[in-house]
Amino acid sequence: MEESSRLNEGRCGGLSDSLGSFSFGSLVRIAALVFFVCLLLGCDARIETFQPNEVFSLSLAKARSTSTELAGQDASRVAEELYGTPDEPLWPDSPAAESVLADKQNLVRSSGPVSSEKDGTHLGLFREHCVTCHALEGSGAGPASVFQNPYPRDFRHGVFKWKSTERGHKPTRRDLRELLVEGIPGTAMPSFALLNSEDLDALVDYVVFLSARGEVERRMTAAAIDELDYGEVSPGPELELSSRRESEGGEVVQDVLDRVHTDWVKAAEHQVVVPPFAEFSGEALTASIARGKALFHGQIANCAGCHGPAGNGSMPTLDYDDWTKEYTTRIGLTPDDREAIKPFRDVGALRPRAIAPRTLQDGVFHGGGDPASLFRRITQGIAGTPMPAVEVVSEPNGKGLTVDEIWDLVRYVQQLSTPQ
Repeated sequence: MEESSRLNEGRCGGLSDSLGSFSFGSLVRIAALVFFVCLLLGCDARIETFQPNEVFSLSLAKARSTSTELAGQDASRVAEELYGTPDEPLWPDSPAAESVLADKQNLVRSSGPVSSEKDGTHLGLFREHCVTCHALEGSGAGPASVFQNPYPRDFRHGVFKWKSTERGHKPTRRDLRELLVEGIPGTAMPSFALLNSEDLDALVDYVVFLSARGEVERRMTAAAIDELDYGEVSPGPELELSSRRESEGGEVVQDVLDRVHTDWVKAAEHQVVVPPFAEFSGEALTASIARGKALFHGQIANCAGCHGPAGNGSMPTLDYDDWTKEYTTRIGLTPDDREAIKPFRDVGALRPRAIAPRTLQDGVFHGGGDPASLFRRITQGIAGTPMPAVEVVSEPNGKGLTVDEIWDLVRYVQQLSTPQ
């Protein structure tokens, strides 16, 4: 692969947080952590590299029963050759990558230390607004993350929960922009509606950058083990991971790049089509809500099984989200086994937390409580979580729900938080 052009030079600045609402004591602790990070970095400090994804490498080593040290090192090296550093980001030069970003210069606006130009243009946007929670590499393990429930998103999996697309597909740029503007109610993710349009677009591009970079690194590490004979020793020049096409290792990297970037390019092709929603009132609304209640407690939707008979999230759960399962249950470890989890915690994994079903009675929906958002939630589930999808059927068949039945269920869920 041809070398990508350099996009940016290092800049001077610092860090600031944007955390949402916390108790005074929590804010004091967060402020102390941020101050400590600033002391470590210094105003003029350059950050030479992104941290490698050691949690994934360790999980892969456990799953494959082999050493992933060399694979992880080479994947990190190639990721830097392709995507650059936190102060000097690059964008791969390939056809599949060409139309992923709105503007490559948005990486310049968002990366590096916080500063401003004479015309008032803000630089270092990600460190100014996002790094305290999401961390420099987008791992979701920033210094404020330990105080937050749910944890900030780890972009590197390439999995996003709140979006308009089908469960297994990437969000659209519009989805990411709306999350920035609206925030995520009930979490520490605040609204950035006061940022100007150019800054919002720049942050969207940078989130896509971090996600693509992180997912490519993960997939390269796995491919090195599964396809290129990596182990305790190097597989040799022909099979080594490479940012150039000339070797078998380079071809594998190119295939990984193409798959990840193509997924982002084609996201809009996988948007969920939401049928028209009819506003009911009076007896028609009452009847619809009654049908929705029956579905809520019925065997097909079985919402009550997790959210509780009254929709108050009261049912106990011992399940976890996919980010936690990757380094626990999927490789045979018990999440509350501190000794077994310690190696993963030592390299950056956050403490495992059982997932909590949404309390529907409070009317706060992380991904939006409007009819269209709830329709997508029911028909697609929530990516990265145990929330399942319900099949949409044309006629009642005991296995799925019709569109009319889904709208009945939506009306019932919406009224759960309405004072009776």
